[in-house]
Amino acid sequence: MYFFWSASRIFIFLVDFKLCSHLAVSHSTVGLLPGFEGPLPFELETGYVGVDESEDVQLFYYFVKSETNPKEDPVLLWLTGGPGCSTLSALLYEIGPLNFGIAEYNGSLPTLVLNPNSWTKVSSIIFVDLPVGTGFSYAKTPLAFQSGDIKASHQTYEFLRKWLMNHPEFLSNPVYVGGDSYVGITLPPVVQLISNGNEEGIQPFVNLKGYILGNPITLPTLEQNSTIPFAHRMGLISDELYESLKRDCGGDYQNIDPSNTECLRDLQDYIECISGIQTAQILEPLCSFFATPKLPDQISGERRLQDENSRGLHDLEPTGCRSYGYLLSHYWVNDDSVQEALHIKKGSIGEWQRCTFGLQYTAFEIKSSFEYHVNLSTKGYRALIYSGDHDMIVPFFATQAWIKSLNYSIVDDWRSWIVQGQVAGWVPNLNLGASGGGHTAPEYKPEECYAMFKRWISEEPL
Repeated sequence: MYFFWSASRIFIFLVDFKLCSHLAVSHSTVGLLPGFEGPLPFELETGYVGVDESEDVQLFYYFVKSETNPKEDPVLLWLTGGPGCSTLSALLYEIGPLNFGIAEYNGSLPTLVLNPNSWTKVSSIIFVDLPVGTGFSYAKTPLAFQSGDIKASHQTYEFLRKWLMNHPEFLSNPVYVGGDSYVGITLPPVVQLISNGNEEGIQPFVNLKGYILGNPITLPTLEQNSTIPFAHRMGLISDELYESLKRDCGGDYQNIDPSNTECLRDLQDYIECISGIQTAQILEPLCSFFATPKLPDQISGERRLQDENSRGLHDLEPTGCRSYGYLLSHYWVNDDSVQEALHIKKGSIGEWQRCTFGLQYTAFEIKSSFEYHVNLSTKGYRALIYSGDHDMIVPFFATQAWIKSLNYSIVDDWRSWIVQGQVAGWVPNLNLGASGGGHTAPEYKPEECYAMFKRWISEEPL
C-alpha cells in the first residue's frame, strides 16, 4: 500500500450554493443489532438527510461516535466507490466497528463480531450511501434518481452541512472527508466545495482539516493503461507479450483502432493470461467479487464497475473466499428485523444490494480529478492517499506517478515502517508503502491500515 501525506491546503471553485431554511434530517439511536450478542459497545445512529431543492433525494447514513473522545476527536465523512456500492461495505468489511463472523450459512441470521482495528477508536465516522439509489438512499421521484459526478459531489456537500447543523455538538470538531476507489473522482470536488463555502462565509462553517483517499481513481487513462505494466511487473504476463503489447498498441490499451489486428490479438492473449486472476488482490483466489473493471469498458474509457459473476453462497466455500463474507451481508441486511433495528423507512427501496449496478448514474463529467488535487494542495489541508500494492484495478504506481507530478518536496527517503514489530510496508519519498493490500486496503490489511490512520489522524510520525 502506498500513500501520500502532505501538510498542504486546498483551493476550490466558486459555487452559489444555498442551504434550505429547514432541515430534512431524521435520525434514531441503534442500541441493539440482530446477529450481535448484547448491547452495542459503541454509539450508533442511523438516519436520512434530504438534499436538493425539493429534498426529493433522501440520503441514508450510519454514524458511529468515536470510542475515545467524541467531543474532540475528528469527524470523518466516509464514501464508498462503485459508483453504487453501499457504505455498509466500509462499516462491516473495512474501517467500522463490526465484522461478520464468517461461518457456513445455515439459514439463520449471520452473526456480527467486533472489529479490533476499527477507525472509530480514534474518530467519529459518518458512513453515507451515495449516490442516490445506493444502499438505503432513495428518491421520491423518478427524475431525482438521475445522478452523475457533479451532482453527487454537490449532494455530498449539502448532506454534510445539513448533518452538522442537525448535530451542532460536532461543529467545532476537526472534519475530514474520505473514501476509496471511484470516490477518487468525486471526493476532491467535495473538498473544494467545502473549502469554497467556508471562504464565502456559508453557514455552518465546516472545520475542514483534510481528506483521505484509498486506491483512488484519479487519472482514468493513466490508471487503465497501467494495468498491463502492473501485470508484467507482477509476473502475470511474459516479457515477450509485454513487449509485443507496447509495440503493437503504442502504450494505449483503451482507444484501439479496429484495424490494428496485432494489438487486438495481443490484448486477447493478455485477457487469457489474467482470466484466472483476482484483480482486487492478485494473490487471493478468484471468487465472486463485488466489482472489477470490464476490459471492454476500460478500452472505451467508461469507469463504471460491474459484478464479476453471479455465483451464490452454494457455489462458494466459507473459507478461502473473501466473497463469502460479502454474500452474508445480503442475507443479514434484507432480514426484516435488521431493517427495523436500522430504522429503515418501509417501502423506500426494494431488495437491498451491497453494490447496485443499475443506477441512473449516467453523467461521468469529471474526466480526471488531478487538477482538484493541484488546487487543493495550495490551501494547507492535510491529505492522505494510500494504495494496496496488490490491487490490479488501480495500480499503485499509477497513483504514485500522479502524486510525484505534483512536484512536492521529498519528505522521507525510502524506508520501512513498522506495526507490532513487523515491517508493514515502505515509505517511498512522498508516499507510504505497505505490502499485501488489495483494492480496499483496510479490508486486506486491517491492523496495518488502522495503525496508519491512527498515526496520521493524530499527526504522529509513522
